[in-house]
Amino acid sequence: MAYGRARVNAKYTPRAERLMDQVREVLRYHHYSLRTEQTYCDWIVRFVKFHGTRHPKEMGKPEVEAFLSHLAQKQHVAKSTQNQAFNALLFLYKHVLDLPERMECVEAVRSRRPKKMPTVLTKDETRSLLAQLEGTPLLMAKVLYGAGLRVSELVRLRVKDLDFGNHALVVCDGKGNKDRITILPESLHLSLQEHLERVRALFEEDLREGRCNTYIPEGLDRKFKAASQQWIWQYVFPSNSLSKDPRSGEKRRHHVFVGTVGSAITKAARRAGIAKRVSPHTLRHSFATHMLQAGKDIRRVQEFLGHSDVRTTMIYTHVMEQNLKEIGSPLDSL
Repeated sequence: MAYGRARVNAKYTPRAERLMDQVREVLRYHHYSLRTEQTYCDWIVRFVKFHGTRHPKEMGKPEVEAFLSHLAQKQHVAKSTQNQAFNALLFLYKHVLDLPERMECVEAVRSRRPKKMPTVLTKDETRSLLAQLEGTPLLMAKVLYGAGLRVSELVRLRVKDLDFGNHALVVCDGKGNKDRITILPESLHLSLQEHLERVRALFEEDLREGRCNTYIPEGLDRKFKAASQQWIWQYVFPSNSLSKDPRSGEKRRHHVFVGTVGSAITKAARRAGIAKRVSPHTLRHSFATHMLQAGKDIRRVQEFLGHSDVRTTMIYTHVMEQNLKEIGSPLDSL
């Protein structure tokens, strides 16, 4: 089975600690995100428990193959999920235990769970959904749909990422650690600017109270020591309350919780009577489909979405409503 490789950085030797403490230490040394850290740690714990809590040093290729095959055959996980588990174990053996040879030529039963077609809203359904929202949730939903963002990219937006003059929205460290530029809808300029005025008032209050300490990636934090207290680095959609950083233990104002956005959109779809499974990602799917329906170049849509392969973007051509209307059904001609 051919798997993708985990990100490779300079070799690092962790201190003699408990296994999961070592894993977290090395992940942070290589500047992996908190979300990736949590995901990799979860897979490693599941791998260890699957084999009766044996230490990974006592295991190797056969145990890895057995675990990955179990995911495919018994749990029927998607191919991407199986690859994620593999990358977590590859990181463990290569960067933490320094035993890369145990992951060479790993073969396992491949996950064959087919990819599902994306759920796409019609324009009327999109309008109905937005009509059920108000305030900040409405603004967030409009940015998701208007710029084609992932919800994780939305909540991590900083003030500096909004370029009103060029109608551009900069996505920093998107999926695959890639930066990209997408559209900042002109219809959102005024509402976003008004929203930022309210956010700035909260930011200035935090400054006065000495609690302004926005999270900045470690490398940038060392280079720009005062960045955490500068306006341009503040989150566009900050949380209403302070929270404790799970890594540093510092109390700071983080961005709004991803689940809050999802809950608001799901409830709005229910109130609108939309008989589809709607999530924040549905708005991204709808952005892509509606852009293609409007005749926009698929390569530009690919760039806006941040897809590395145009074939990923092409899936939206299969769910374009106007194509189905043009083809028609033989029943309609009876």
